[in-house]
Amino acid sequence: MTMPWPIEPMLAVTGDLPENTAEWGLELKWDGVRVISYVSADGVRASGRGGRGGDLSGRYPELSGLADLLPHHDVVLDGEVVAFEEGRPSFARLQRRMHVDRPDPRLIREVPVRYVVFDLLFLDGHLLYDLPYADRRALLADLDLAATGPVEVPPSLHGGDTAQVTELLEFTREQRLEGLLAKRLDSPYRPGRRVDFWRKVKNVSTREVIICGWRPGRGRRQGTVGSLLLGEYDDKGRLCFTGHVGTGFTDRMLDDLHEALWPLRRTTDPFDEVVPPEHARDAQWVEPLLVGEVAYGVRTRDGRLRFPVWRGLRDDKDPHEVTREL
Repeated sequence: MTMPWPIEPMLAVTGDLPENTAEWGLELKWDGVRVISYVSADGVRASGRGGRGGDLSGRYPELSGLADLLPHHDVVLDGEVVAFEEGRPSFARLQRRMHVDRPDPRLIREVPVRYVVFDLLFLDGHLLYDLPYADRRALLADLDLAATGPVEVPPSLHGGDTAQVTELLEFTREQRLEGLLAKRLDSPYRPGRRVDFWRKVKNVSTREVIICGWRPGRGRRQGTVGSLLLGEYDDKGRLCFTGHVGTGFTDRMLDDLHEALWPLRRTTDPFDEVVPPEHARDAQWVEPLLVGEVAYGVRTRDGRLRFPVWRGLRDDKDPHEVTREL
């Protein structure tokens, strides 16, 4: 059959490590951006969530190496583009590459990325959605993708050995990694769906938020963004206030945010509920079109995020996908 384009990636739910780990495969959770790549004799194309951004291969020219690694195959691979800092995935560092469609050689040298491949969706005319995850991973291993350079296939640990599972979890905590992904060994691939047979087991709570406005900075931040006012949609489609974030920004992030938000200004707040006066005071509201990501401590009873820390913009997410997790 013809290679499909574009494929919407399958998504995982947030949950706990399964009790019967023998039926699951475990992978590290990579702190990057999801990219599906399409490799054929015509070259390499790439897509993200929702098809936003069109062909992303120009944004990440490192992906072109897939054509040399797979010269005799037509394949579709699922994985994440990741930037590393001191040996750990760094979403903050990746920000410098995520929004640049044609990076110059200097930026590529300063912020190199790796393509971490963890699934195989199409192989030489055959769609693999209905194959079990364990079989897809075995076929992926047979492709023998290089573990050096910009492409790698990390190992998947079958969870039958409880001691190994415990050791892997402890390793992610010690290394300050985001956590694990647990995937049922018999699970099919269901494009565009969020499924409970893939689970995110997180060490740190993160989530997407919609930027709905900002409050001006003071002191060193005079004339720029002091804090962002955040929102999310509830189960009735109403845009609700979920708090504010004023930490985690680099100077470069603040400059980029100000540039991106300035054209989106509006005179009224976009929420479908009343914003507390202490947050609405001096606020500059914007159209709720930009999505970001924060790490946070807990969520209060009224839905506010406590102790959020800014992680960066997510141009691979649609605002209407940012819904309150029950």
